[in-house]
Amino acid sequence: MIITATGLSACAPAPSASPSPAPSAAATVSASPVLLFLGTSLTAGLGLDPSQAFPARIEERLRAEGLPHRVVNAGVSGETSAAARRRLDWLLKQPVAVLVIETGANDGLRGQDPAATRAEIQAMIDRARQASPPPRILLVGMQAPPNLGREYTRAFRDVYPELAKANGVGLVPFLLEGVAGQPRLNQADGIHPTAEGQRLLADTVWPHLRPLLSGP
Repeated sequence: MIITATGLSACAPAPSASPSPAPSAAATVSASPVLLFLGTSLTAGLGLDPSQAFPARIEERLRAEGLPHRVVNAGVSGETSAAARRRLDWLLKQPVAVLVIETGANDGLRGQDPAATRAEIQAMIDRARQASPPPRILLVGMQAPPNLGREYTRAFRDVYPELAKANGVGLVPFLLEGVAGQPRLNQADGIHPTAEGQRLLADTVWPHLRPLLSGP
């Protein structure tokens, strides 16, 4: 069962008396490693049922492979990278095994300086690595709309691979690969994917995420 960010802090198990009873379903869920998706409306699945957003599609794959991770969808529509960074402290109050960072799309739509976006994402990576134990991190690449000019779009696009290389974290080169600009895969606004588009987003993310879900 996918859990939204608002349900994260409610999942801590209650203390048990001695002798210990059999673990409850809630305790079992709480003990599962958390796969946290920090993101924008693209992660939240704006305009769709939450079960159609790509984190929920990822959860289907986890269950199919027998992986124990508990998916937390912390996508917030309209959020900038600065706002995502401010939320991260709260989201990391419980241990997170894998952190997927999908941010910057709204920065690009607003024409924010790519250097500012870079600094915010770097701060998120730094904060995540202060957690004990630190989560594995997957950075999700984004691109700016072409109407902002070639120089801006290049500088914005380069933020993600450069940060991934500098920090040694996983990278999804472009979340909307094969979906952006395809009318049949986007809702009427031309920005947010349809249910089928979200399924393709899961296809794009999964090969980069799967190696982070097992092993030491």
